[in-house]
Amino acid sequence: MNRANGLLRAALLLSTSIAGCAGLPPKPAPVALPTEAPLSDLSGGGSWPAQDWWQQYQDPTLDQLIDMALRYSPTLATAHARFESARQSVRIASTASGAHLQANGDASRQRLSDNGLFPPQLLGFTWYDQMDLGLQASYTFDWWGKQRDAVEAAMDEAHASQADRSAAALMLASSVADAYFGWQADQSRLALAREREITVQAEAAVTAARIGAELDSADESQRAAAALASVREQIAVLEGSAQLRVVALAALVGRAPASLPPLAPKPMPLLDGALPDDVRIDLVARRADVTASRWRVEAAESSRESARAEFFPDVSINALIGVQSIHMSTLIEYGSRVPNAGAAVHLPLFDAGRLKARYGATQRALDEAVAVYQDTVVNAARDVATQASTLAQLSAQRAQREIELDAALNLKISAAARVRQGLTDSRTELSATDAWIAEQDALLELDAAALSADIGLKRALGGGYERTKATP
Repeated sequence: MNRANGLLRAALLLSTSIAGCAGLPPKPAPVALPTEAPLSDLSGGGSWPAQDWWQQYQDPTLDQLIDMALRYSPTLATAHARFESARQSVRIASTASGAHLQANGDASRQRLSDNGLFPPQLLGFTWYDQMDLGLQASYTFDWWGKQRDAVEAAMDEAHASQADRSAAALMLASSVADAYFGWQADQSRLALAREREITVQAEAAVTAARIGAELDSADESQRAAAALASVREQIAVLEGSAQLRVVALAALVGRAPASLPPLAPKPMPLLDGALPDDVRIDLVARRADVTASRWRVEAAESSRESARAEFFPDVSINALIGVQSIHMSTLIEYGSRVPNAGAAVHLPLFDAGRLKARYGATQRALDEAVAVYQDTVVNAARDVATQASTLAQLSAQRAQREIELDAALNLKISAAARVRQGLTDSRTELSATDAWIAEQDALLELDAAALSADIGLKRALGGGYERTKATP
């Protein structure tokens, strides 16, 4: 009879489980993500940036600034805090299943009601003590992988936060380098502008002398004054730009401007803006933002699997080893033991569509994560192509600008020769010198733009980041 009852209960449990799993969604296919960046054929021959890519510029001041930024910047501290929060989420998720052990102790004193079910007259006392001491253990079986997938989702989110931190560090380092070399360009252009100011002043003095000798009209003095005001305006603009870059550097580093290392003008570094040969294939693993998006896709996929596993029954076992007594003196006696053991099966049968709604929400979240990943890959490819094309364009412009600079220098030399021969006054040489200085300034602008594009290219190529799957 007992055996028949056991078989009946087992059959009832099996039929209930099958009924509960009747609405189980079909097993979805794995998500297919693009493995290559949509890049056209670009010239290669270069190498991927190193993690300390800024050291390629061989500038100790820049190295010091970036080191300070990576240590003190509040932006990077925020990214690090997000990563640490994600790490704790992994721990929380990992404690939801498996074995749990808990010690319990309780002591209370209670009075019996005179009008209760057991009046004090029947039991012979009004007040009584109740003491419990026990050790409770439980274990939840994760047969369907619900908790395992939840832990995987939390770990993937932690990996994504880790990649976000790397992306924030790269953006910070590149912003520091861009601001620093912008300051260097301003200083070089300021030196040229001050040379030009001296030239324009000299030209204005010659003009004033000619006007005094009634060789030129008084209108020439207005033109000279306008030219001098223009060059002085440029000096003011460059001085203000340099000061703003110092403020920007201080904000990026997270320190006051007075705490920055001394800044001194230096020549612009040489560039190597060639792309790696395997940029289309390896870019998706070299960009921290792409990696973060991919891990969020994997997190969303694990969350969907965890939601699907909720359609299956949960099975857990519980055991209690404890003692109970109304007297402290008899609490630890053998007769006070109250052992207990049991098993539980949890299967939601009627939940008003909650499981299906949750599963549908995880599916939509996965679709969104996939769309974000694809958009991130496209943006990464566009970023690389933009910086590489900009460098190529600036290189072509620079080649023509050097021709113009050589021509301006030859005109200056020729004008100086005519002045020495007495064929013309010094204004011809001063005007040619002014044009030569303007060509140098234009070349400096191109070099500064190329250096900014080179920094942007290193950022677009990931700045030395490479995806790993180590547990954070």
